[in-house]
Amino acid sequence: MLVLSAPSGAGKTTLARALLAQTKGARFSVSTTTRAPRAKEREGVDYFFLDEGAFMEKAGAGYFAEWAKVHGNCYGSPQSEVAFARDENSLVIFDIDVQGGRRLREREPDCVLVFILPPSLEELERRLRSRHTEDAHSIARRLEAAKTEIHQGLQFYDYIVINDEVPKALSRLNAILTAETCRTSRGVQWPSTGNP
Repeated sequence: MLVLSAPSGAGKTTLARALLAQTKGARFSVSTTTRAPRAKEREGVDYFFLDEGAFMEKAGAGYFAEWAKVHGNCYGSPQSEVAFARDENSLVIFDIDVQGGRRLREREPDCVLVFILPPSLEELERRLRSRHTEDAHSIARRLEAAKTEIHQGLQFYDYIVINDEVPKALSRLNAILTAETCRTSRGVQWPSTGNP
């Protein structure tokens, strides 16, 4: 289970999709949210969109492996994705916030937490403005939240990747995946044919 978290606008979704496209057998965990869809977002592809009542009903029934309220909306990852990662021994990529990453780590200690950083706060602001999806007040709120998220990411996450250029950041993510698959704690098997 690979968790990618970042402040809004740092490019974690772009990196998650790129990693998914080049990793055979990998799967993207589609989160559920109570926020309204943005332009071009599709139900079941980008998110599952629910009203808050339906979301809380699912949360109460144990549907989510983790969930949190972020920027006034609820977001959650289905427990079924955790089961898939275990049962199929396959990579599942979670594109979730820092709260969600920490909650998933509490339940699933072997998940890998990667925090995506923008090159600078100025670049983050430029990216947020260039999306044209939010007003100035919302952007200011996201930039303020980014400072807290960055602090938490630096403190609690296993790896940091600076997304200065997508190909470079993707290469760093691949290096992390390679390192993680070689960890002795992951039960790497060596087909020995006798004494070394």
